[in-house]
Amino acid sequence: MNWTLEVVQVPVTDIDRAKAFYAEKVGFAVDHDTANMGDGTRFAQLTPPGSGCSIVISSGMTKLAPGAQEGLQLVVNDVRAARAELAGRGVDVSEVRVYTKDGIRPAREDDDLNNVGFCFFSDPDGNGWAVQQITSRP
Repeated sequence: MNWTLEVVQVPVTDIDRAKAFYAEKVGFAVDHDTANMGDGTRFAQLTPPGSGCSIVISSGMTKLAPGAQEGLQLVVNDVRAARAELAGRGVDVSEVRVYTKDGIRPAREDDDLNNVGFCFFSDPDGNGWAVQQITSRP
């Protein structure tokens, strides 16, 4: 039996602002935006390009406080290109960092970033994301 992770809830204060951030700045596809479910609940589902897992931004669907979600991680095959794309769209994204057995340091031009190259950003509420480069897996 396969167990697939399909949706992660990301708590936000303003669904319209978060939806615009994830769709226009981060580049996620808007799958749907459902409102007026009778109890005031509203949620929008967005999916990163190429991902089998989506996020749901919502009001009234989680007990998490807006901005409380941390450790969300996207995987790309070129973290430098991903960082440049995010920065070009106006996302406040960190420089690329390398995680090694000796600690964390800024990436150098000649670094092999497979599995060790990361950059980071947060949404307008402070929910934290990492972007990791994985070009091959052991």
